[in-house]
Parts: sequence; structure tokens; C-alpha cells
Amino acid sequence: MSIGCLYCDRNQVQKDLMIEICDLEVSTVFLFKEQTYKGRCVVAYKKHDEELYELNDYELLAFMKDVNKVASVLKKLFKADKINYGAYSDKLPHLHIHLVPKYTDGTDFGGTFVMNPQQTYLSETEYAAMIKDIKNELEK
Repeated sequence: MSIGCLYCDRNQVQKDLMIEICDLEVSTVFLFKEQTYKGRCVVAYKKHDEELYELNDYELLAFMKDVNKVASVLKKLFKADKINYGAYSDKLPHLHIHLVPKYTDGTDFGGTFVMNPQQTYLSETEYAAMIKDIKNELEK
């Protein structure tokens, strides 16, 4: 049954924006298709909660461990100078965090990342290679 949430429904809008990489303890990791910020991913909580404060202590710790694990992998794989974390959810009420690698000489370094600049898209082969690398590191 659809509840109108792209993370719960796994609808076409979601498939147009991101590619599922894998499940972690309490979340699912997605590669954001728009890659202006090389390596950008989204970590979405598996249950339909909207706010961090809705989680109990175990769920909160587990979610933040998932986020931390993905951030560490992105920093390592893509040699990011900084990982930005975005958890806005104004128009999409489902707990998820954007992990946005930033580079000193790259787009928007020192400022807020653009949610969807719609400038950099990859080939299916390039997406597959990134997903394979991320998944391999997450499974270690």
C-alpha cells in the first residue's frame, strides 16, 4: 500500500533521483544520481519516521552508526576534504541524511551544497563501478 513517501514506496521519482546500494543495520544507502559532488549518497532510515527525536536510544545510535560508516567510506574512496551532512526533510518527511563529499577546489566548498544542481550525471557503467566500490567497503 502506498503512503506517498518515495523512500517507503520506492516509486519512480526515487528511482529517477537515486540508485539503491545496500541495506545497513537500520537504513538503506542510495547513490544520488546527480554527482556534482562526487560520491554523494543518501542514508534513509528503513522505518517511516520523520525526526531523529522519534527514535529510541537504540534506533538513534544504530542510525547514526550507519550514517557514520557511510561517511567514512565516502571520505576514503573519494578522497573528500570534508563530508557535509544534510537532513532537511521539509518537503519529504522521511528520516534521511544526504552525505555530500566536498573538495577544497570543488563546487560550493565553504558553503552550503545545492540540493540537486542537475549538472553532472554518469554513465550506467560509472554508476555501477561507484556502487560496487561503496558496497565492497561497507561490507568490510
